[in-house]
Amino acid sequence: MSPPSATTTEVYTNGTAKPSATAPHEPGLSETQAKVQMPRFPGPPKFQDKYEERDYLKGRLAAAFRIFGKYGYDEGVAGHITMRDPVDPTTFWVNPFGVAFSMMRRSDLIQVDHSGKIIDGGEVRLLNAAAYMIHAAVHSARPDVLCAAHSHSIYGRSFCALGRPLDIITQDSCAFHNDHVLYTAFNGIVLAEKEGHDIAACLGSKKAALLQNHGLLTVGETIEAAVFWFISLEKCCHAQLMADAAAGGRGGETKKIGDEEAAYTHKTIGTPLAGWFSAKPEFDKMYKAEGEDFLQ
Repeated sequence: MSPPSATTTEVYTNGTAKPSATAPHEPGLSETQAKVQMPRFPGPPKFQDKYEERDYLKGRLAAAFRIFGKYGYDEGVAGHITMRDPVDPTTFWVNPFGVAFSMMRRSDLIQVDHSGKIIDGGEVRLLNAAAYMIHAAVHSARPDVLCAAHSHSIYGRSFCALGRPLDIITQDSCAFHNDHVLYTAFNGIVLAEKEGHDIAACLGSKKAALLQNHGLLTVGETIEAAVFWFISLEKCCHAQLMADAAAGGRGGETKKIGDEEAAYTHKTIGTPLAGWFSAKPEFDKMYKAEGEDFLQ
């Protein structure tokens, strides 16, 4: 989602004017100077009935799995996306272990309580223990998080093998400026409660974590935001892997975006609402392509 630019006019002391290609989101440029403004984003739907909200969100969660399946983020049975239940916020909904992302339906999802017990859901009532350990800790530590997503996507896990945070080298990566962390421990499959809490503690108030030797983790105040942050972070990892290789091959390095410019851009493309709105086309396409199947 690229912020628009505008042409402003600079006036010299002799009264003449010359055009300037200054962007309206550039640091130091006031709103009155900008000729084009970003529109106000629409927002997610609001519900009075929590059960109605649950039904809607479960449909969005099923769509999220279909989107991950489309992008090939599944590998075997690895990967999980969770949604905090609006009726009982101490529980969350997650994919049943062994059901393909690309075949996920609303009725397949399972509801898990704070102790890891499956209390409701579809016919396949198998819980990925790693999913519970990571996501239960994140949901507990972050009341603002509705959704958390993790999978072993190819570029994300490749970049995570480098053991370094993301460089801010593209406009899209500005969404993660001072808003992602590197979790440096790897102790195998996350089956211990302590490691889940360690990951949540490392994540802190950020929207994303690079789990070293493992993969990406993103969170959001909406399902859509968590999904978009994951897709975008995966692409940022891909872009940096290619840019670093190209720069290294020429004996140089990539050009980094300055902190001030990155922070200013983050205010436009890195907000929770921007994440929700950026995901809208993906969900619209999924509804068009899949029809009502995933809502069953």
